[in-house]
Amino acid sequence: MIPPQEASARRREIEDKLKQEEETLSFIRDSLEKSDQLTKNMVSILSSFESRLMKLENSIIPVHKQTENLQRLQENVEKTLSCLDHVISYYHVASDTEKIIREGPTGRLEEYLGSMAKIQKAVEYFQDNSPDSPELNKVKLLFERGKDALESEFRSLMTRHSKVVSPVLILDLISGDDDLEAQEDMTLEHLPESVLQDVIRISRWLVEYGRNQDFMNVYYQIRSSQLDRSIKGLKEHFHKSSSSSGVPYSPAIPNKRKDTPTKKPVKRPGHEHDFRVKHLSEALNDKHGPLAGRDDMLDVETDAYIHCVSAFVKLAQSEYQLLADIIPEHHQKKTFDSLIQDALDGLMLEGENIVSAARKAIVRHDFSTVLTVFPILRHLKQTKPEFDQVLQGTAASTKNKLPGLITSMETIGAKALEDFADNIKNDPDKEYNMPKDGTVHELTSNAILFLQQLLDFQETAGAMLASQETSSSATSYSSEFSKRLLSTYICKVLGNLQLNLLSKSKVYEDPALSAIFLHNNYNYILKSLEKSELIQLVAVTQKTAERSYREHIEQQIQTYQRSWLKVTDYIAEKNLPVFQPGVKLRDKERQIIKERFKGFNDGLEELCKIQKAWAIPDTEQRDRIRQAQKTIVKETYGAFLQKFGSVPFTKNPEKYMKYGVEQVGDMIDRLFDTSA
Repeated sequence: MIPPQEASARRREIEDKLKQEEETLSFIRDSLEKSDQLTKNMVSILSSFESRLMKLENSIIPVHKQTENLQRLQENVEKTLSCLDHVISYYHVASDTEKIIREGPTGRLEEYLGSMAKIQKAVEYFQDNSPDSPELNKVKLLFERGKDALESEFRSLMTRHSKVVSPVLILDLISGDDDLEAQEDMTLEHLPESVLQDVIRISRWLVEYGRNQDFMNVYYQIRSSQLDRSIKGLKEHFHKSSSSSGVPYSPAIPNKRKDTPTKKPVKRPGHEHDFRVKHLSEALNDKHGPLAGRDDMLDVETDAYIHCVSAFVKLAQSEYQLLADIIPEHHQKKTFDSLIQDALDGLMLEGENIVSAARKAIVRHDFSTVLTVFPILRHLKQTKPEFDQVLQGTAASTKNKLPGLITSMETIGAKALEDFADNIKNDPDKEYNMPKDGTVHELTSNAILFLQQLLDFQETAGAMLASQETSSSATSYSSEFSKRLLSTYICKVLGNLQLNLLSKSKVYEDPALSAIFLHNNYNYILKSLEKSELIQLVAVTQKTAERSYREHIEQQIQTYQRSWLKVTDYIAEKNLPVFQPGVKLRDKERQIIKERFKGFNDGLEELCKIQKAWAIPDTEQRDRIRQAQKTIVKETYGAFLQKFGSVPFTKNPEKYMKYGVEQVGDMIDRLFDTSA
């Protein structure tokens, strides 16, 4: 049982808690009431805000839509105004650009092309949108005027700045072949760089926008003229130089002109100039005096033509490099073909003139003119690979011009060779043309000089002969084949020469002089063959040629020695009288001895007088023949003197014994010496 005090305390505690709970509950009710009130107020505010928002939305949305429409309208207006401005600008193009077009593009190409672009756009606009507009005709007319002005500017730039290449510069360009480093620096500047760029821009515009190809004709006509004049200028340079100094101007000479880019000496393209061409020209021409100058001119013409051929190749290569920058690719080959025609035709015509002159010269038997064909043909064949490369893409007729000229020259060259061989064989026997001293005949020296000249043109001459062969193998002849043909030809000429010399030798009444004549000519031929490569060339088809000539020479020496028999026969042992020593000679025996002495003396004097005027140019042969003859005569005469010198066959021995043995030897030593 709980005590009363604890129960009372417990009750009070519970009552206090209850009271606190009631107070809390009362606070919560008050708070809930306030919260409800606040909620009602918030709901009322939100409802009012929602109502206001709906009203605002109902007011703003129509305004927004109107604003959006206004903005769209404004954009359309702006676009319309822009289009109007753009369209209106086309109507102003003519007036805005007319002054520039009228003044032309000179010095203001960039601005001018900009104006032409505006005019072109205006033309396109009016053609698409207002084809009947008078403005279209106005801008069209302006465009055509502008295009014509650009064409005129193109022509003007090309005409003003295209210069003839100086001969000195061309010679440097040709000689640069031997120096690769120098050749790299030898690019010709046909147009200044700024002018070149303007020309390129104009050409591209004319092709792309002008739809015009006439400027290409203008280009090739102007450049063709410059190319042709450059080559003709080089030819004139050779003529002027040869007439003033005899030597073409060389870039190596001091005080060179400023347009010479290098300091290389002039060389004949492909080969050094051979002096023997001139020498042989004079020797082969049986006319003298006034024609000597003609031979010099032939040499100059040959040299000039060879240089002009090389110049054409180099200048044509340079022209194509220039053309490739200016002319559209698909028109380059055709334009280049047209560009080079005048210069190429000039070279081919000159070549044909050389062939024609050679043909006429063959008829006259003037083989000096024919010689010009050999170095020219050799150079043409050497240059042909470069020619073919330069002419790639040109018309077949253009490509065939050089091969045609080469064929003509080979044909006329072969004709010249054949006619020369026939001329050697059929050269008439003219007494007045025979050397009175029995020395080498002009025909022999001419023939040998001609054959020696062929050594410098072995391949060329061999090819000439091979080109006339009709056998199937000749179509693809080898160098060995042409060498054999040339050897056969040389042997033919030598054979014809030998036959003609034999015929000519019969003109001499004295067989001894005839023998000396043949000896001199055979010896000259043999020595000439041995001194050059001719003997090796002859040996290709005739192994025994050298031995044969030596045998001929010995035969003629023996024939000559027989001329002394009429002298030595008088004193020969077999023809002397027999007598007994110590026995007085009879009158008949004394007379015979006198006749022998007189016959020997007269014969010796006569032969020495006659043969002293004869000539043996070869010192070695002359000494050999003298010595051999001196030995024979001195031995015979010495034996005769020993036998009859002390015999009393006369009261005047000095009348018959006029010469001592050594005197006879001295007299023979003076044979073949016109100066003695």
